[in-house]
Amino acid sequence: MIIGIGVDTVEIARFVLWHTYSRKKLSRIFSPQEIDYCLSNQHKSAERFAVRFAAREALYKALSYAYPDKKIPFLTLCAHTVITKINGRPQLVINPAIGIDISQVTIHLSLSHSRTVATAFVVIEQN
Repeated sequence: MIIGIGVDTVEIARFVLWHTYSRKKLSRIFSPQEIDYCLSNQHKSAERFAVRFAAREALYKALSYAYPDKKIPFLTLCAHTVITKINGRPQLVINPAIGIDISQVTIHLSLSHSRTVATAFVVIEQN
């Protein structure tokens, strides 16, 4: 059963200069693995940062929908990581600091971008 859905779309242009930001500044939002991945190709860094930012927003919305009585500080979402599995499928690695037992759910993530926008879609399914 689906218990939470979240979607977010951001303009990639907002992230064009993010490759010039310090790692310290970037680490307020992204994990070290994400920063390494996004900076590994300067020509794709804006779209990579944008879609990962959108993933955090979509996750926040999905968690807020799934757990309406739980206060989820947005800053705790910075501790999550978007990874790319060997088959190319994106996956969210959730930090247990959010205080939700995620062992009882499956979190699905879909990422997409065009030249101008990046979109993330999160579905939380109860096992």
